[in-house]
Amino acid sequence: MVRPAIASLSLGAPQVHDIFKRLAKAAEHGFKGVEIVEDDIDTLAEKALGDLTYANRLAAAEEISQECDELGLTVIVFQPFRQYEGLRDRTHHEAMIQKLHLWFDIVKILRTDMIQIPTNWLKEGTTGEEEVVVTDLRRLADLGLGQSPVVRFAYEGVAWGRYFDTWEDTWELVQKVNRPNFGLCLDSFHIAGRVWGDPTAQTGRIPNADQDLQVCLERLVNEVDVGKVFYVQAGDAEKVDPPLNEAHPFHAADQPARMSWSRNARLFPYEEDKGGYLPIVPVLEAIVTKLGYGGWLSMELFSRELANRDDDLPSRYAARASASWKKLMVALKHS
Repeated sequence: MVRPAIASLSLGAPQVHDIFKRLAKAAEHGFKGVEIVEDDIDTLAEKALGDLTYANRLAAAEEISQECDELGLTVIVFQPFRQYEGLRDRTHHEAMIQKLHLWFDIVKILRTDMIQIPTNWLKEGTTGEEEVVVTDLRRLADLGLGQSPVVRFAYEGVAWGRYFDTWEDTWELVQKVNRPNFGLCLDSFHIAGRVWGDPTAQTGRIPNADQDLQVCLERLVNEVDVGKVFYVQAGDAEKVDPPLNEAHPFHAADQPARMSWSRNARLFPYEEDKGGYLPIVPVLEAIVTKLGYGGWLSMELFSRELANRDDDLPSRYAARASASWKKLMVALKHS
């Protein structure tokens, strides 16, 4: 049976909304697990402790961990360890490895065993050469295997990745990395938003969207080892109208359209009244019901509203996530 979790970032921007209030609202609305993001740590370290030293980051992690314990929340993952694989500048690569050692210390304090890695989307300075990428990812995994307890890595194919932007891409790399602590994060938005949805199209979808999604999900069920699915995220998105082009307010010159869409217009499942339209339930049915996934299912959205200075925002978003979760459990035939 899947277990209810939520991304802390989906209850308000870390720089605006206090992490402790967001955690309290998650627990109050029935969530048992939480994703902690890097900005949660850095914002608390800087605002409450003075600056972003190594020691202050660890102290911030300790405060968050203690609060989670008091609220009965499990930290399921620390994320995102982004823009890592395939860097051409190997000095930059080594700096990321040094950062990873800080992250290892943080995850131990948070008492989680997992770090999420989204696929790299940098336009320049990266390579999609498989040998380089696999070597980079194996290095992470091997360092994680050397930790006590072992640290796992959940690799997520973001819908705007530079070279790898689908679950198929990440699954192929997970198999080639071939380490027990290196697996997948599957996200309903990134799957449906890549193979079915298109924010730049008037229809909001790609040609042959339904057929392509059906083939994609059949392949997922038939090919993926459920034991390598480390956790799953549930999210939808608004159908943008007019389409997301250069004249649209969501457009950003330095972002692919799907990234701008994601940053501004993500929703929880079953929020059609807010414009949600992606085929999220078939994606989650494939992962949970047909593939047999039974771990943490985390509600995740991003929104242009999350940075609003509204004290009630964490409570409202937690209530929305809870309502979404309950509808989703009925659809997936969970109690």
